[in-house]
Formats: sequence, structure tokens, C-alpha cells
Amino acid sequence: MPSPRVFISSTCYDLGMARDQLRSFLLELGYEPVLSEYSDVLFDPRTHTHTSCLQEVPNTDMIILIVGSRFGGKIIPDALTSIDIETLMKSSFNIESLENIENLSITQIEVLKAIETSVPVFAFIEEKVLHDHLVYEKNKDLIGKINFPSIEKADTAKYIFEFINFLRHRIKGNSVISFSKIEDIENHLRKQWASLFQRLLREQREKDFETRRMISLSDQLEDLKTAIFSTIGNSQTKDIARGVIKYRKLIDLLLGLHIPDKSIFVQGNCSFDDLLHMANIVEIKDIETSRPYGRAALIKEDGTFYESRFSSNFILDIRLEWDSFITMSPESRQVIFETVSDDRRIGPPLLRYRNETIDQYFNERNIEAKQSDEIFVVTSTESA
Repeated sequence: MPSPRVFISSTCYDLGMARDQLRSFLLELGYEPVLSEYSDVLFDPRTHTHTSCLQEVPNTDMIILIVGSRFGGKIIPDALTSIDIETLMKSSFNIESLENIENLSITQIEVLKAIETSVPVFAFIEEKVLHDHLVYEKNKDLIGKINFPSIEKADTAKYIFEFINFLRHRIKGNSVISFSKIEDIENHLRKQWASLFQRLLREQREKDFETRRMISLSDQLEDLKTAIFSTIGNSQTKDIARGVIKYRKLIDLLLGLHIPDKSIFVQGNCSFDDLLHMANIVEIKDIETSRPYGRAALIKEDGTFYESRFSSNFILDIRLEWDSFITMSPESRQVIFETVSDDRRIGPPLLRYRNETIDQYFNERNIEAKQSDEIFVVTSTESA
């Protein structure tokens, strides 16, 4: 039976006993610890040991980072070729430590590799180091003149503290836990992993229930549509009735964009990108959420945004619906548009405008976000 593989990332010289204790803790839980000193990492003789460690990180299920007083070995340049710096730049609101990534340690690069490849990171910082980090934050202009008692080598303090800033300001997974003894780490992990397991069980139950509910509603809707269409004799009226059902979400979204000239929806033949351009939308990104259908942010030129109840994949479907909608006659489009508009008060709207930038939204609410694999940059084609 497979067990979770847990990579322990830290300096070895000063934290050797801590690593051993955590290894025993993981084995007791039935997990598979991955520590370089126990030959759990394949040290390919054709590569440097730094590269070997980085190659092992994506093969694990989570990583435990322990930050103490030592910086560790500086990363070799060849190992950096496997790091996607652009992805990492988008993962935190504080990226100062990435500006000179070649100055980071192998331990720090291991964590960056985990973040790049979406391996969960559980970060633990020695209590005394976090205390000195607060001093550093208030005295950055004096960094060369202050000796921090918790840091073994003064010239490494800036790199340790700025990496802590990177971790604490990550867009997601930004928890950083202080500890004074290894039991603090063990107790925290026990609670966190138990809670994650409980959430997994609950979400699975909710997902199964929601799936059954959606299937039932879909069947009822199909029965209702069949009954309605069977009572309609005129073919044009049938097309309009089908259009009211088919284009309901499209029209709801268009109304939510607050485009002043509504006649474009009935008479225009412009592209969907042109419609977004009229609403000053320049970019569409997914927002991380636990809900099954996700959310998307339709970002305006001024940085404020519309929050969609569905993901960016839904926006792709809406594009196709618009292309189909404009093939109908203006008369049919007018009836469909008016019918859906009058009935729009039923149910929550697809879009909700937020009069704040998306960065402010994340910072103030401390919610999680991700960059979608599909990021749409909106460009107008200026169609007729």
C-alpha cells in the first residue's frame, strides 16, 4: 500500500537531531520520510548532489521545511537551470529573495522547487530566528551593522530573512509556524494532517451528494423542456424557447458587464473579445477555491475586477455561445434577450463587481489564489 512520501528540507549540520526525530515521527505514522543522509535521494553520479535533491522533490507528496540558524550550502549555478523562475515570481507578493536567486541555499531552492511543482510546503522557523526576523523588518537599512544572535553567519542573515518574507507572503500555502522544540512541529503536523483528512472525507461526501443532486435536476429539466417544446407548434417560436434556455448564462454574463449600449447584444456581430473590450476587461484569471466549479476574475484596466461564479473554462464556453447567438435573427435575439433580462432576478448573478484591485482582495481576506493554466489576455479585433 503506498504511503505519503515526505521530504525533509533543512540544513543538516545544526539540525541533524531534529531531522532524525522527525524521521522517527513520520515512520510511526506510516509515512515514508525522504532524507538525503539516509540515502532516500538518488544521487546520480552524472549530476551534482544539488541537482539530485531538486529532482527528488517533485517525486514526494509534501515537504517539511525547518529553518534554523544556518544558511547552508549555496546552490550551484547548474542546478538552477531546473527552476522555473517565472512561475515562482507569480507565487508570492514578496519576491525580493528571487531577484538574486543564485545567492540562495540548496535548502531554499528545494522549497522553491516544491512550490513550482505544487508540492505542499509545511514551513517551521525556530522561535529565536523569527524574533530576529522582526528586528530585521524594522531595521532593514541597518542590515550590515546589526548582528543577529540567532544567525550563525552575519552575511547570510538577509537571505534567510528575505526568504521568510517570500514564504509568509505566498499567494497560497503561506503559513509559517514557529517552534522551540521538535515536539512543537510534531503536534502541529498531527493536527494539520488529521484536519486535512477530515476535510477530504467531508468534501467527498458533499461532492457525491452534489453530483446526485445535479443529475436529478438535469433529468427534471430535460423532462420539462420536452413537455414545453411538445406544446409549441411554430418552428420559430420553438427556436426562441430553446434560445431562452440555451443562452440564459450568456445573457446573464453580458448584463453583468454593464456595457452601456445594450443594442450590441441584439444587433451587433462583433467578437466576444470585442464585448470584453467594451467592458474594459483586459485579462481573465482563475481564482483558487474549494467549490467544485471554481471562480474566475475578469480584470479591468484599472485593476478592479468582476468575480465570476464559474472558472475560466466557463468563459470559453460562453465565447462559443456568443458565436452561436449572433447567427440568430435580430428579432429572435431581441425576444430571447428581453425574456432572460426580465427573469434575471431569479438566482444569484453570474458576475459580481468588486471595486478593489485583485491584489487588495487577496491581501485583505487572506484567501488563496492561483494562476490558471489558461490565462486570457483580451484583445479587441474591432469587428463590425
